[in-house]
Amino acid sequence: MKVLISGGGTGGHIFPALAIANAIKAKKPDTEFLFVGADNRMEMERVPAAGYKIEGLTIAGFDRKHLFKNIKVLWLAWKATRRAKQILKEFNPDVAIGVGGYVSGPVLKAAQKRGIPTLLQEQNSYAGVTNKLLAKKARHICVAYEGMERFFPQDTIIITGNPIRADLLNVKLPQNFAKKALGFDEKRPLIAVVGGSLGARTINEAMSVALPKLTPFQILWQTGKNYYDSYKFKSSKYHNIHIRSFLDRMDLVYQAADLIVARAGASTISEIQVLGKPSILIPSPNVAEDHQRKNAEALSTRDAAVMILDKDAVEMLGTTISELLRSPEKLKTLGENAKKMALPDADSKIADLAIALAQEKESKESKE
Repeated sequence: MKVLISGGGTGGHIFPALAIANAIKAKKPDTEFLFVGADNRMEMERVPAAGYKIEGLTIAGFDRKHLFKNIKVLWLAWKATRRAKQILKEFNPDVAIGVGGYVSGPVLKAAQKRGIPTLLQEQNSYAGVTNKLLAKKARHICVAYEGMERFFPQDTIIITGNPIRADLLNVKLPQNFAKKALGFDEKRPLIAVVGGSLGARTINEAMSVALPKLTPFQILWQTGKNYYDSYKFKSSKYHNIHIRSFLDRMDLVYQAADLIVARAGASTISEIQVLGKPSILIPSPNVAEDHQRKNAEALSTRDAAVMILDKDAVEMLGTTISELLRSPEKLKTLGENAKKMALPDADSKIADLAIALAQEKESKESKE
């Protein structure tokens, strides 16, 4: 069986893609995979590191603020479409899976034109532009939220939840050992601040202001690579924090943390739910239809997370963290309620759908 997976740009697209591939591989070990990503984005490192082959396309998203710049974008899209057709012809997959991100557009479109069954995975409560454009000819669209028929044909929608990284579920260490493994005192509360691979400016600013209020606690602070140089000096001024540009062992981070501070992206939400972690969510205001706020409200209105709006984060974050960590019962309630909302085994459910599509194609071709 041959499976093509396309998408990327951020960890929110890449990690679900890898989770789906790993689930298919567990069920069908002899499957051959090919990923197609954008050649200047993080998937070109992360996918090979996970043991999979990847082809890169030179492509860019539309610039809505500077429309004249889209002349180059259109040229790159034309070239990417030609290369996508070539990749599809050479690899000839039995099924093509799109996980979002603009690079999946030309690839999945080419697959649909070749009669290859396509499956889309939409992580967010507000569908991305690429998946909306591909939806009409997709066989299945796997989602994590109710009400997605406003974007997609209803008969193609399957609620599976979002895949999360399998390593997050396989931690055998107790919390105190996980803290020790990360270099922290196993007896003191630990705050994990995760602003994404590139970083979140507001979260970093808010943490910087909050530090004097958080000296009784320990902090693992991921600034993102764009902000690391601006904040790394804090690690010498405050001895209770470890500052990192990127965190490779998120399995240990989640296990060790008493409280997560993060944006409200779809993958983060799913991880918090499946793992049952208490969290403070600071939704990014710079996303389509303010969908991160809707993601965060889905939890905060059920007492499954605390939401702080981006505009209030600098003022409120330190006090909110301090109050939560001094209330073990509140932390327990947040974690338990988050876990009640989880849709586990999404990767396995999506893998089954992809395998069925591939087998259906194979059966049809054998009859011909």
